[in-house]
Amino acid sequence: MAKIAVEPTGEAAQPEGGNASSSPTAHWLARGDGWAVSDLACASGPHTRPFEERHACPVIAIVAAGTFQYRSRAGCDLMTPGSLLLGNAGQDFECGHAHGTGDRCISFSYTPQFFERLAAEAGAAGAGCGFKMQRLPPMRILSPLIARACSALAGCPDTPWEEIGIQLAAQAVRLDCGLSPGSSDWPRGAVARVTQAVRMMEGDSDSAHDLTSLAREARLSPYHFLRVFENLTGVTPHQYLLRVRLRRAAILLGTEATKILDIALDCGFGDLSNFNRTFRAEFGVNPRAYRAQTRSRHQP
Repeated sequence: MAKIAVEPTGEAAQPEGGNASSSPTAHWLARGDGWAVSDLACASGPHTRPFEERHACPVIAIVAAGTFQYRSRAGCDLMTPGSLLLGNAGQDFECGHAHGTGDRCISFSYTPQFFERLAAEAGAAGAGCGFKMQRLPPMRILSPLIARACSALAGCPDTPWEEIGIQLAAQAVRLDCGLSPGSSDWPRGAVARVTQAVRMMEGDSDSAHDLTSLAREARLSPYHFLRVFENLTGVTPHQYLLRVRLRRAAILLGTEATKILDIALDCGFGDLSNFNRTFRAEFGVNPRAYRAQTRSRHQP
């Protein structure tokens, strides 16, 4: 369903042939240096004539809903929810909806240079020249990443798109090459650098601390930093920072009379609704109830 080849530069390649009404609508979710992600919704059905299109850059699309047939010179595959569509730069393809109407995909696209570097760092240097397969079926190892991405479509705020995009590409190229999902080797000194990053987030949790800036500070590539950080701490940098902020907020709720909105903003949350939703997911109650429970426990 990656019917519009979305490039990390922010441009969308128009389909070759067909009419614009049969193309999906593309909604930008995020973009960064060398990568981009968009929400693609398609309303094509059995009476829509497929037309030839071309991927302008390497693409990995998560099928979030619906089904369609993805055809290229490599063959024809049925794309179903939970599967990954793999597209190579310059690859011609067609998407058909002979047996149902509509689908929705989360499409990650990468510049060739970014993708080649990421593939090499993931131990699958040959993948930089292109995927051998054009589909990865729903697999258990991919389920957590796919669930994190799809939760954003359901309204989950602050989705770490850069983390997901890098992890998804690394897993896809390794699976496409028949390699194991990953290893625990990392550059010398990486442990010390990740430790410094942890201390920096603890000491300044209300700053943004995006993956690129953290990796730059640690003098590691985003892929290696993300992999080492998760191996050492058990969570991604985004998840770690979020929990640092939540712990700080919980302490302030239990010890100070500051307004909940002020606590949310001081701890790095952009708005009160986001804070309330995230706090409840972590602690099981909203901030107001947590404050009341904490104070009742401390009363003589």
